[in-house]
Amino acid sequence: MITVKKEGILLTKTTLGFENEGVLNPAVIKDGNRVHMFYRAVRIGNYSTIGYCEFEGPVTIKERRITPVLVPHFDYESQGVEDPRIVKIDDVHYMTYTAYDGINALGALATSLDLKHFEKKGLLVPQINFDDFKCLADCSGEVNQKYFRHVRHFKPEEKVYLWDKNVIFFPRRINGKLYFLHRIRPGIQIVGVNQLEDLTESFWEDYFLNLHLYIVMDPIHESHEASYIGGGCPPIETDQGWLLIYHGVHDTANGYVYSACAALLDLYNPQKEIARLPYALFEPELDWELHGVVDNVVFPTGSALFGDTLYIYYGAADKHIACASISLSELIQELMQNRKNDQQ
Repeated sequence: MITVKKEGILLTKTTLGFENEGVLNPAVIKDGNRVHMFYRAVRIGNYSTIGYCEFEGPVTIKERRITPVLVPHFDYESQGVEDPRIVKIDDVHYMTYTAYDGINALGALATSLDLKHFEKKGLLVPQINFDDFKCLADCSGEVNQKYFRHVRHFKPEEKVYLWDKNVIFFPRRINGKLYFLHRIRPGIQIVGVNQLEDLTESFWEDYFLNLHLYIVMDPIHESHEASYIGGGCPPIETDQGWLLIYHGVHDTANGYVYSACAALLDLYNPQKEIARLPYALFEPELDWELHGVVDNVVFPTGSALFGDTLYIYYGAADKHIACASISLSELIQELMQNRKNDQQ
């Protein structure tokens, strides 16, 4: 088992109008000894924007802005911009987030050169209805049937699309391509393109026809990820592979429980899973993780490495932002003892 230290709550809601319901699920990027945090700020009524906080070192607050840095502008995000993640590729910062219009939740992108001014690039994932998705993805007969269970009821006049969330870029090009993870329940999928302009309607049609080729991970462990999994923090490059801190969800008599989990993906072929912990990295156990806006949630979305200590920033019960720390080398060693071939 990995030794995990819960560092405690770092941020909580304030009386400011844009974050008086809760703060959660932060994007994090390290610059020297500074940590830039872009977090989901929720006002009463479940309306989300992106707030900003800067840390000196991993957990010491230096600055917290009193206005959001990213707010909704378009119809597809009219109810909120949620759950950001951020990486730097070459000289550009890529911030992905979930655009929510009150019905649909879809992955979107904004970019920045200075972490102050962001330019929205629109939706990255397609607007496809459930029936069309099922028609395409079920053609191969090789896709887990759980992908076709999540039907939502809606009024005939409403445009309802397949939810596609947790879009997370790898922090560099791999074999010349931009790669990002995304999540259509119950698993984690991957996209690789030469440029974002390649994400056309025909690209997505071919992608869904061959969806089984792009599923990186599906749930396999009943104890903590039986219901579904999804991307968490941006992948971390190590000598042994891409370290993926993701979230696992399992259903209980008291509802869903969200845990932080860990896996390794191949360094040169990130579609290939190398290893996965057979147990949760950490779970809800403290009062502020067990009780909140949504109970029983630890939801990792950002990390920062200081020496050998990896700090994992997460949303706690959809109400607070907290942090846990682990030894990176210890985690990698444990993962290498749970290689995929060894588990088969």
